[in-house]
Amino acid sequence: MKVLVIGGDGYCGWATALHLSKKGYDVGIIDSLVRRHWDMTLGVETLTPIAPIQQRIQRWQDLTGKSIDLFVGDITDYDFLIKSLHQFEPEAIVHFGEQRSAPFSMIDREHAVLTQVNNVVGTLNILYAMRQDFPDCHLVKLGTMGEYGTPNIDIEEGYITIEHNGRKDTLPYPKQPGSFYHLSKVHDSHNIHFACKIWGLRATDLNQGVVYGVLTEETGMDEMLINRLDYDGVFGTALNRFCIQAAVGHPLTVYGKGGQTRGFLDIRDTVRCVELAIANPADPGQFRVFNQFTEMFSVGDLAVMVKNAGTHLDIDVDIKHLDNPRVELEQHYFYAKNTCLLSLGLQPHYLSDSLIDSLLNFASKYKHRVDEKQILPKVSWRR
Repeated sequence: MKVLVIGGDGYCGWATALHLSKKGYDVGIIDSLVRRHWDMTLGVETLTPIAPIQQRIQRWQDLTGKSIDLFVGDITDYDFLIKSLHQFEPEAIVHFGEQRSAPFSMIDREHAVLTQVNNVVGTLNILYAMRQDFPDCHLVKLGTMGEYGTPNIDIEEGYITIEHNGRKDTLPYPKQPGSFYHLSKVHDSHNIHFACKIWGLRATDLNQGVVYGVLTEETGMDEMLINRLDYDGVFGTALNRFCIQAAVGHPLTVYGKGGQTRGFLDIRDTVRCVELAIANPADPGQFRVFNQFTEMFSVGDLAVMVKNAGTHLDIDVDIKHLDNPRVELEQHYFYAKNTCLLSLGLQPHYLSDSLIDSLLNFASKYKHRVDEKQILPKVSWRR
């Protein structure tokens, strides 16, 4: 099967592209490389030194004999997108090509607009391209568990059955996004759902939790294939950020009370979930939603786990509670369903002391690249 990975130079996209290529899929990548540009404008670097995408792809071919096609451009440019699709002729499209940081979207008006235009327009262009020339293609879109917010009831997988005034219906689960980024993902979900309904397209929305880890079987094969790992206050995610902070002797930065609970998963499970969605496509006209996570933790619990792991490695780790730059509940009910991917055969990698140990050791290897001025949050939701 021919699979086009949009955003294939990014954290999840690169690992996914290599995984699918290793599994025998014919893989292409579309990427504007803007994520690297945002690092430059913010004055930050990934913890790991990542090679240019052309060199990464060439190294993959040298090691495995498998080629990956590359199309450099912006999917908000419809002419570029449709031309690339016709050159590659995908049977499935994996869409990672979005601005994925909540803090980035909350910097100011310009960043909020950039996020919404990039994400919503890019996805709309894909939907129109599918309708126009690729109606049988399966769209596998990366969503986020953040679309749901933190409701005081169980979170279902995309839909909820409601009885009201004696009548009953199954409806899209209510959304309570917490940033302009999360709002853009809600808009995506609505647009994809609508396109499936009116045009008979097929799509799977993967509402992903917070991803941790850096190494997959494929990205660990060679230094030039290594994945990015972000630790800064804009793009760094909780567990990765905590491990890097611990490695350089910086207190773990827990926002507020630390009771914020979310779904988490290993990046090795991210790539496997995408593979399962591709191998088991949605039906024509169907908009499926899979909650893509394996475990639930509070931010405070993660910090304690990293502190304990550090003790085993003779690393002295402190935890510091900061004033929360976000507007969010810091203690709340959170229970989400995640049965669909498990039923398709996902065998999760659960978070363990050994995994945290390996992350700490990995962070220690590259700690000389850390700029401690970039660790603390600089973006406030209330500005």
